[in-house]
Amino acid sequence: MTDDWRPTATIETLRERARLLAEVRAFFARRGVLEVETPVLGHGGSTEVHLVSLSAEATTPAGRERLWLQTSPEFAMKRLLAAGSGPIFQLARSFRDGEVGRRHNLEFTMLEWYRPGFSLDELIEESAALVRRVLGRERGDEAGPLRRRRYRELFREHLALDPFTAPLAELRRRAGQVGGLDMADSDRDGCLDLLMSVEIEPHLGRGGLEVVVDYPASQAALARHHRDPEDGARVASRFELYLEGLELANGYDELTDAKEQAARFAQDNAARRAAGLSEVDVDQRLLAALAHGMPEGSGVALGLDRLIQLALGKSSVAEVIAFATPRC
Repeated sequence: MTDDWRPTATIETLRERARLLAEVRAFFARRGVLEVETPVLGHGGSTEVHLVSLSAEATTPAGRERLWLQTSPEFAMKRLLAAGSGPIFQLARSFRDGEVGRRHNLEFTMLEWYRPGFSLDELIEESAALVRRVLGRERGDEAGPLRRRRYRELFREHLALDPFTAPLAELRRRAGQVGGLDMADSDRDGCLDLLMSVEIEPHLGRGGLEVVVDYPASQAALARHHRDPEDGARVASRFELYLEGLELANGYDELTDAKEQAARFAQDNAARRAAGLSEVDVDQRLLAALAHGMPEGSGVALGLDRLIQLALGKSSVAEVIAFATPRC
């Protein structure tokens, strides 16, 4: 008889996890942010090329339909914003196929919140405050002052290339060298993602919280764009927050234009077809909510299992989840 029925986290760790979840709820309660719950299943999924969604067939009032397990609660939460919810947060069960490892689990807890009227800078500061609160007094102090870095600067510093102007052939060559892969057919973002994850991310957040801003416009399908002050290149109004080489949070100045969002979904599915991937159903109800009118503001998704892993000094997310994917 094997012991694989046992949880991957100790009972004491699960008690600590519950304590930290209470800290998260208390953080938002003091700030007047409403906790909500939205469906795990939806008629639309994430069209992002580099995310692999899970789907299931189910019997509904309309008959047999394909429903998507949500990669994040974003679409449904934005529908609540359009309905007048005001600021909201959620501790959501989320799913991404193939993502199992020391930092990933197929099923995980996403902490996501939206702040109508907040600028991206305000949300960055609030995200850092939340991380420090969860880390606790001792580890929160270790997080140090928040440092800001531009995506472009990081590539120049670590790889001596400009991610916006370097030829695609050069990016493919460098990514192939770094990853030991054949990148001859990879697109620009695929090369940049690999270089970022292997060559740059492990250095981020060492000695304190670090936030990266001004990503390529193509890397934020649900964010507004602005112009890079250096040369006017379009960049995404997006940030990612790092600590100890771990990406913790991904935030946007949220796109509210329904027509622009529909066009980006279509571009994503075209890119999926070109890459030989199956298309993902577009969330038409999200587009209808945007057309109705969603308030301007910012939102952020934070991988709560990773943050708890850091707070408790564990080596993998499996150690802070009751039953990680191999034992589910």
